[in-house]
Amino acid sequence: MFRDKIELKDFEKMDQEYQDLLRRVLAIQADCEIGGPHLYVEMILPTAPTKLDQLIVARTAAEEIDHYRKIARLAGDIGADVSYVLSRPNQERYVEAFRGRITTWEDFAVFGFLIDRIGRYQLEEFMGCSYAPLERILPEVMREEEGHIDFGTTKTAELAAKGGDSKAKVQKALDCWYVKALDMFGRSDSYRSERYRHWGLKRRTNAQARDEYIKEVNPLIEKMGLQVPDPNKGRLYY
Repeated sequence: MFRDKIELKDFEKMDQEYQDLLRRVLAIQADCEIGGPHLYVEMILPTAPTKLDQLIVARTAAEEIDHYRKIARLAGDIGADVSYVLSRPNQERYVEAFRGRITTWEDFAVFGFLIDRIGRYQLEEFMGCSYAPLERILPEVMREEEGHIDFGTTKTAELAAKGGDSKAKVQKALDCWYVKALDMFGRSDSYRSERYRHWGLKRRTNAQARDEYIKEVNPLIEKMGLQVPDPNKGRLYY
């Protein structure tokens, strides 16, 4: 595995595969960061249950947009203009989980619980990575991402604890987002994933990261009194 630390001034000296992979992973990360707000701001911001919830939705969106800005700047520095993701239709997002619309509070809560958690997993891949400018932005971005996860987890648990129709709606949202979450790790036999690891741009295989995620979230789901969804129903990638 490649273990050198690469600064911006060294980038163009690197193997073409390294350059292509870094540009690609930054473009996908930028698309995911801006993709979240495009999913939920329109419907969830004005309909949040309380003014405090509304404020948190707005702050979450603002932080995700700032994460996009940070990633976009890194991408721009190495010749990758990712501004196109700001206005692309949801259905053209890189990752399937961002190709829809969030219209219910239950979906927003579960999105924070499950999908923002994958955002943390994606960022963890870059810890200790070979591209130093990317590693340097991680602490603040990951701290804010943890806040999004905590809010989503707390709200999901509160809605489930109400029982009845509220719990049923949360379970429905969970059934939808759980398989999308597992698919976000990509194919277990991905050749590109191995090349990311070879160049020190990622730490885990797709299968390893997915397994760690399942071991983390399944007990949380059960603790909330919810059913862990079928991990194979509707899956696109294995």
